[in-house]
Amino acid sequence: MKAVELSSEVQRDIERMQPEVIDLIRTLCAIPAPSHHEEKRAAFIRDWFAQHGMDASIDEAKNVLCPMGVGESGDIVVVMAHTDTVFPDTEPMPRHEADGRLYCPGVGDDTTNLAALMMMAAYLHEHGMQPDCGVLFVANSCEEGLGNLKGCKAIMKAYGPRVKAFLSLDGGTEHVCARAVGSSRYRITAKTCGGHSFADFGNRNAIAVLAELTCALYAQPVPRHGDSLTTYNVGVISGGTSVNTIAQHAEMLYEYRSDDAQCLDVMEKQLREILAAHEKEDAQVTVELLGLRPCGQDGDVQRQTELENACCDALARYAGTKPCIASGSTDCNVPLSMGVPSACFGVYVGEGAHTREEWVELASIGPGMKAAMSVLLNWFK
Repeated sequence: MKAVELSSEVQRDIERMQPEVIDLIRTLCAIPAPSHHEEKRAAFIRDWFAQHGMDASIDEAKNVLCPMGVGESGDIVVVMAHTDTVFPDTEPMPRHEADGRLYCPGVGDDTTNLAALMMMAAYLHEHGMQPDCGVLFVANSCEEGLGNLKGCKAIMKAYGPRVKAFLSLDGGTEHVCARAVGSSRYRITAKTCGGHSFADFGNRNAIAVLAELTCALYAQPVPRHGDSLTTYNVGVISGGTSVNTIAQHAEMLYEYRSDDAQCLDVMEKQLREILAAHEKEDAQVTVELLGLRPCGQDGDVQRQTELENACCDALARYAGTKPCIASGSTDCNVPLSMGVPSACFGVYVGEGAHTREEWVELASIGPGMKAAMSVLLNWFK
């Protein structure tokens, strides 16, 4: 496998389609798609594929599936870009353009890559290019946050043993994500009898219980295994009633991440030890697992390396970047945890992902799409 050299005709075609690509990005940006609520965007994508003469369907996980040469058996390659955005908005978010940039929350992560996937799949179909094996294009749901990779997990559950390679279009052209950062996410809740801040002073405060737990979590040692990286974070704390009420209820969201499975096991053990050490007779603490993302595992090293090199070479040749191999939490986590050669990169240059000031450089999309097409053509005649 390698970065395929694009003909001058294919390169010109990608350049010619850029106005249509950008218009599609604008359209998709206007369709809200928070995690678990992607149905409107999914329906649009399915219908768009149908209008371009392609078979597409929506599965129970709200993934849009557009197969090319996928039969009942045989190897397949999965190519996906996620439909959901990290933002909870159910109304269209503000969008504007200035100085060659398109600004909108979610425009890069992952709307631009989603539009690129749709346009490239339609191009391959319209030009009668046949895959060497089955290629399943997927506009998948629930990649962000507490979506917990639901869409990708559904695809790999259905097709996993048949998947020989996996490509996710996500992020930008600066790096290739091919190392899975696993994570566990919890809601930790404290309940006490509470009371009046003056009359019942001395009663246990649920907020104070969580504050003690937070301090203990931030004092824990971070495990290391080789060149692994492990992190933790308390991201949200809420609870209480008023300034003069001893809080009866409080909760916090806590996560830990690592690109090493052994370190994840250590973090889980330390969490349980910290919770046990802070048990109180007058406070009830409960823990609820909200999300679990797997680490990678050893697979076919040669095929994994070939895929990584093809992605890096394609980006260097057509997008003009010098990408490095990076760790991240993406849809690739699932296939990497199953030993499937997997890689993730995007087609744009931009900044502000996961902020409401996010933007993409419109002129960067064409070169990025050429890089993605250079990898895709490995699986087409």
